[in-house]
Formats: sequence, C-alpha cells, structure tokens
Amino acid sequence: MASIGFIDDLRGLPALARLVAQASGALVITAALGHWHVLAWPGLPDLDLGWFGLPLTAVLVVGLTNAYNFMDGIDGIAGTQGVVAGLGWFGVGLITQVPDAATIGAVLAAASLGFLVFNWPPASIFMGDGGSSFLGFVLASLVVLVAPRSPETALAGLLFVWPFIFDTALTLLRRVSRDENLFAAHRSHLYQRLVLSGLPHRNVTLIYNALALCGVGTGYAVVLESAVWSSAGALLIAVLAVGLSLGVARWERAAHANLVRCASGAGEAGPRKG
Repeated sequence: MASIGFIDDLRGLPALARLVAQASGALVITAALGHWHVLAWPGLPDLDLGWFGLPLTAVLVVGLTNAYNFMDGIDGIAGTQGVVAGLGWFGVGLITQVPDAATIGAVLAAASLGFLVFNWPPASIFMGDGGSSFLGFVLASLVVLVAPRSPETALAGLLFVWPFIFDTALTLLRRVSRDENLFAAHRSHLYQRLVLSGLPHRNVTLIYNALALCGVGTGYAVVLESAVWSSAGALLIAVLAVGLSLGVARWERAAHANLVRCASGAGEAGPRKG
C-alpha cells in the first residue's frame, strides 16, 4: 500500500488503479486475519453480522485507507491523528492483552511523532499518498486484527479516528447530493473549509486532535465495557460532530461577511466620478 501511494506521488495513478490495489490489499488482510462477525456496544445486545461481515470488513479497509488519504491536506493533521490513534491502540492492546496491537500502535505513534517534528505548521516536509494511505491501511488492519476476538476493541479502533471518518463521510454525502464528480479534486472537506475561511493550519489541526482524543476516551470506555461512560462518550461525540459542522458553516459566513465589508470599504474609498 505504501508502494502504490509512493508511485502515485511520483508519477500519478488513475483512480481505478488505486482502488484495485486497495481492494486487493483489503482482500488479503481479510483472508489472513478474518472478518468482523459481531457488533458489540456495552449495555446493548450484540448484533450478529453473519455473511455481511465479510464485505463490510473489506469496505472498511478500503474506506479508511482513502479517508486518511483525503484528510492529509494541511500541515500536521495526519501526523497528529497518527500519534493519537497509535497511542490509543497501544493502550487497548495492553488492556486486552493483544501484544501485536500494542506493538504496532506504539511504533505507529513513535513514527508519526518523529514525522510531526518536521510536519508541524509551518511544515518543511509532507506525508504524501505513500504515508497517508499506509497509515489508513495499517489502522484499518488493526481493526480487522482484533475484530474476530474482541468486537468492542474493533469498535474502539474506529472511535480513535472518528473525526477523519466523519469528515470524509459527510463530505462524500454532500458531494453526492450535489451530483459532483467524486473522482475530481476538491477542497470541500470540513477541515479544508475551515482553512479557506481563514483559520490557521495549526488551529484546525489542534481542533481535530482534541476531537480524536475524545474518541480515544470513548473507545477505552467501550473496551472496559462501561455502559454509562461509553454512552456518555457517544453522546459527546455526536454533539461534537454537529458542533463541528455548524462551526464550519459559521466560520464560512463570517469570512464571507468580512470579504463583503472589505470590498464595500474599498469601493467607498475609491475615486468618485462626477
């Protein structure tokens, strides 16, 4: 996956070729590690996915690989998410006694932190598809790794990266509703709209970092099977998701109003014709 991303960075690859490579990787991971059989949430009955768990797992791997790639658009955002998610996996790996998850999580967090030293705003190096696609694929693979033995841990792994999943899903639905070409380049993600509205890269990155930390806390509550705290965390995430969407719209309105005022002021200050 890293190689495909690196080739795409250097030469560019058609969207179909990237999708075929990602789907192949998803099938390999699913065949090697198994698939998601049960959805489990503390205090609620388990939901048996049956045969649907197999395609769902493959779609999850492809989806998270692309989501992470899409979200790597400003300084620091993908690196900080890698640190947070990696530490989250390190902790739950220790709690659930899955050493592979703990080790990969620790290495992922350390590597992301080392990269972040040079990618923190203003960045001197950039991750590219070779890095972002690889990170998304690894995080998705960790979910697949633990899903057969601990569905709660798998769900926690998705909560660690919920800001990236939410932003990508909402943007995709928004573009579909507008009948836009999904393969065309765009700048309509929530984080991109915040930057276009005038918010610095550093601020947007810190906002998404804080949102991800809330996901880690909720994920831990799920793993520890605390019905009260996991439900409270889920409610908090829902509120934060709505708040993020409304906040972006408010920033855009404020930026537009400021632009109109500036244009109006420039017009009034210009020369007048008799």
